[in-house]
Amino acid sequence: MLIYIIGLGYVGLPLAIQVSKSGHKVIGFDTSTDKIKRLNQGISDIPGTSRPEIINLIKKGDLKFVSKLPKSLTESIYIIAVPTPLNVNLKPDTKFLENACDFISESISENSLIISESTSYIGTLRNLIKPRIDLKSGLSNLKYAVAPERVDPGNTQWDLSNTPRVMSGLTLEATKQAEGFYKKICNVIVTVSSPEVAEASKLLENTFRQVNIALINEFSDITNGFGILTNEVISAAATKPFGFMAFHPGVGVGGHCIPIDPAYLTYSANLVGVESKIIETSNLVNLTRFKVIASRIEEVVSSSLKGAKIQVAGVAYKVGVSDIRESPAIKLIYELRRRGAIVSWHDPLVNSFELEGSVPMSSEIDLGLIMIPHSQIDFRIWKTSGIKVFDLSSTPTNFGWPKFI
Repeated sequence: MLIYIIGLGYVGLPLAIQVSKSGHKVIGFDTSTDKIKRLNQGISDIPGTSRPEIINLIKKGDLKFVSKLPKSLTESIYIIAVPTPLNVNLKPDTKFLENACDFISESISENSLIISESTSYIGTLRNLIKPRIDLKSGLSNLKYAVAPERVDPGNTQWDLSNTPRVMSGLTLEATKQAEGFYKKICNVIVTVSSPEVAEASKLLENTFRQVNIALINEFSDITNGFGILTNEVISAAATKPFGFMAFHPGVGVGGHCIPIDPAYLTYSANLVGVESKIIETSNLVNLTRFKVIASRIEEVVSSSLKGAKIQVAGVAYKVGVSDIRESPAIKLIYELRRRGAIVSWHDPLVNSFELEGSVPMSSEIDLGLIMIPHSQIDFRIWKTSGIKVFDLSSTPTNFGWPKFI
């Protein structure tokens, strides 16, 4: 059976590769003609993908990348793997999802299965995807299921095959067909009672992290006020063998999951008239965290950061990836500059953002800030020069300086 993957980013591309390796013929679709051209040459910057593997699958005829979705002549499976960001008002922006539905509607044939892997608010499959595709395609015998992605870029332990997959269909037939599909690429399938349960489970996973990160960030403010080390307290609490899970403070949250998914959950809550005060407060704490940290830096360094030469080590949103989406490091850089600091940055995995480029690690600075400590970053120049360094990373690892938060 032919499999169409709609969207070839951090979710869609690894999925397209994994599915084509499982024995299916795969057509990967993306509206970016430049991306399609690069992928057809085997070029990708998505972690966990390799050029030889992509080229080999293309040559075998198992994988094809297109920027125009062809008309399907037979029953197929369409998998939606597009971004679901927030708009300027921090509300769900479903334009990519709606566009994906429209592309599918023009391509799909009878009896096909549509699976959404995109994270969205509870009820998206039933109330947005199905009605839109049914209406625009004119077909009444399509099947629908949801299987929210659980991709963690840069994670070498958990991948598509060994991460349990939660899923459900709108009908028993859709559920069974989706189960059969995912059993070929995933070791563990967790089938739940409805698509709404599957959608809600994904939102809960990342909202759980958002709330606990906000808690530990506020906790670090408390320990800072008492002059004690937050990580020492965390280590002490973690000796309890039950009922505690360690989180570590940082400058905020980044990527496409933790900063975004909780907003989709609060939107879901609003749909049924429920207030979500804890979630909304946690979102606010983490979204504004960079300002709190900038103020703390300013307080410790001097009464003003004007003219201070600062270098930030690591601007991606997490260790081991080049992804800068929602990066708190970048937000901190802009905030420090707003306060008058002269800020440069070094990240061996990030070539540039907004026309700025990474510069080598330097000792000709007043302050170094460890944000995202990629293994490729060499801190020896800071150590040998004896400059002041604040470790802002959300990791328990000691890089030679005490944790600042």
